[in-house]
Amino acid sequence: GARQQTHLCNESLMLEKLPACGKSFEEMMKKVDSKKWCNLTEFIMYYDNFTQCTEREANNASCFWPNRLAEGFITGIHKQFFSNCTSEKVHWEDPPDEILITLILIPVMLTCAMITLVVWCSKRSDIL
Repeated sequence: GARQQTHLCNESLMLEKLPACGKSFEEMMKKVDSKKWCNLTEFIMYYDNFTQCTEREANNASCFWPNRLAEGFITGIHKQFFSNCTSEKVHWEDPPDEILITLILIPVMLTCAMITLVVWCSKRSDIL
């Protein structure tokens, strides 16, 4: 039968080529005002090109993508450009007691009313 040839990932070649993707992305990001680096719509095409470049270079080195080394490189780029883009965490608070009690009692009362209606209707089945 035919022998299937396996290609081993050439990690050193991939690590040698990935910085070119980063450099290209860096050049494209110079076109974007640094105040807008947290707004993905401002640079989505540049980021897509960067992602495709890293995938292409990983594949050229016979490596799957994403892999541990490529992810490490991409994380480094993220730290370089997007380290100040943390999203603010929403602080959740309970509603005031009056609203909370109302939100709890309405479904309880509706459930009681429905049970009462069903029992009443089942006892009066001779009329219905």
